[in-house]
Amino acid sequence: MNQAATSLASVDGSASRLSCARVKSTLIWSVALGALLSLPMETATWIVVIRGVVVGLAAMLAFSLFERWPTREPRWLPRWVLQLIGIVVVVPLAALLAYWLTTGGHPNFDSEQKRVVGYMMLTFMGVFFAPWIALGALLRQREAFARTQALAFDLERSELERKASDARLRLLQAQVSPHFLFNTLANVQALVDSGSPQASAVLQSLIAYLRAAVPRLNDPATTLGHELELVRAYLEVMRMRMPDRLTYTLRIDPAAHGLACPPMTLLTLVENAVRHGIDPGEEGGHIDVQVEVRGGRCYVRVGDTGVGLKTTGAGLGTGLSTLKERLALAFRGDAQLRLTESEPHGVLAEVEFPAREAAA
Repeated sequence: MNQAATSLASVDGSASRLSCARVKSTLIWSVALGALLSLPMETATWIVVIRGVVVGLAAMLAFSLFERWPTREPRWLPRWVLQLIGIVVVVPLAALLAYWLTTGGHPNFDSEQKRVVGYMMLTFMGVFFAPWIALGALLRQREAFARTQALAFDLERSELERKASDARLRLLQAQVSPHFLFNTLANVQALVDSGSPQASAVLQSLIAYLRAAVPRLNDPATTLGHELELVRAYLEVMRMRMPDRLTYTLRIDPAAHGLACPPMTLLTLVENAVRHGIDPGEEGGHIDVQVEVRGGRCYVRVGDTGVGLKTTGAGLGTGLSTLKERLALAFRGDAQLRLTESEPHGVLAEVEFPAREAAA
């Protein structure tokens, strides 16, 4: 709606500027032709210039009238031809009006031969020059109209692209939410099935965590600060599930807390590291989360010392593939997701995107 209003305002503004430019151009040409016409005449220059201005404005009015009327253009006569005919018809009448005004209503053509010659010269120059000036105005008008149409088309196309991107982003987000929740609940189920005395505490922590996480799952954007809170709660739940096999460190640049990102950006990387790196190995491993801001870019690194890609044969699974596409949509392609093998074992997931503060 806002884009459409902007487009209409732009078109109206262009039409207004075009009308002002037309009046200005008409006055300039009329004064110039009037001054030229006064050279061989004995009449005062300012009087001849006034006559030229009257003829020029009348021709412009005829041009503008037939530009809008009739509303439906005749099939047998192009509108621009109708405009030129209107100018040719109006110029002699306007010249007669100009002489009537500048002589106090008494042109005296019968007794003043010089006035007849002046009238004929004014009419001739008006009939000769006005159509050419009108053709130039038509060409400029068509160019201006083409630019306005192109601008309106670009605005409409960008609005449609934005709506399509938003719809695609929401669809991807709808896929992420159940994927993550099912994985988390499966982890808790494994803990309960093992009869761990920590099951009740883990379940209580999970409930508290989900209360904080679920309301944000469908938000179009969040901040890395919110993501960090969820990651810390998630890792604590996982650590309680496997206290002897999981350790973690969080190193977050304070400047990154207010940066905008798609929901579950950091959480997806951490959850992927737990599920595919730490969980399958008997010895477990360590997860290192690092976020820093440098040169107007945000760099997110989640590394683990788990079983690695070679052991699991995993690549960009559902979670990471969806995250990659969500980042591309959210940052218009200006984001990267890389997954590399670490030595001696483990995986490093890296995300890079523009450092933009979230809207208040």
